[in-house]
Amino acid sequence: MAPIKLHDKSFDTYLSEAVIQEKIRELAARINADYQGKRPLFIAILNGSFMFAADLFKHLTIDAEICFIKLASYKGMKSSGNVVTAIGLDQDLFDRDIVIVEDIVDTGKTLHDFLPKLSHQQPASLRIASLLHKPEATQFPLQIDYVGFSIPNKFVVGYGLDYDGLGRNLKEIYQLA
Repeated sequence: MAPIKLHDKSFDTYLSEAVIQEKIRELAARINADYQGKRPLFIAILNGSFMFAADLFKHLTIDAEICFIKLASYKGMKSSGNVVTAIGLDQDLFDRDIVIVEDIVDTGKTLHDFLPKLSHQQPASLRIASLLHKPEATQFPLQIDYVGFSIPNKFVVGYGLDYDGLGRNLKEIYQLA
C-alpha cells in the first residue's frame, strides 16, 4: 500500500486490517477460555483503545461488561511523562475480574501509575490486554497477559492510534517512514 501523510510526517503500512483482525480473534479465544463461567469487567483506556476494545468485545462469547476511562500521557509523538486522568472510573471493582484494554504499551508509565489505583479497590484478578507492545521502550515493566503484537520502538498510527489527532480512523496500522 502507498504511504500516508499525517500533518508533516509520512507513514508506511505496518499491519494490515486482516492481520489485526485475525490476532484479535486469537486474543478473544484465549480470553473466552480463561474467563469461562466468570463475568469480567473490561476497562478500555481511551482514546486509543476504542477500536481494539470494540472489535475484541465482538468476539467474546462469555458474559462480560465494559467501561471506559481516559488516561493520557502523550503530546505529539512523545510521552509527556505525566499521566492525566480525564474521565474517571465509576465502577465498583471489589472482587471483580478486571481486564485492562490498551491500544499500546510502550514505556509502561501510564499503566504503572494507574494499576495501583485499581489494586486499591481489591479486584479478584487484574489482567492486561494490549494490541501492541514495544518491549524496547519499556521503562516500567508490566505483566501483559494478552499481547497482540510485539513491535519495534517506532512511532505507529492507525486503528485508534493517532499523531496529534489524525489517523485514528485508519483500518491498518502504519509506522513512521
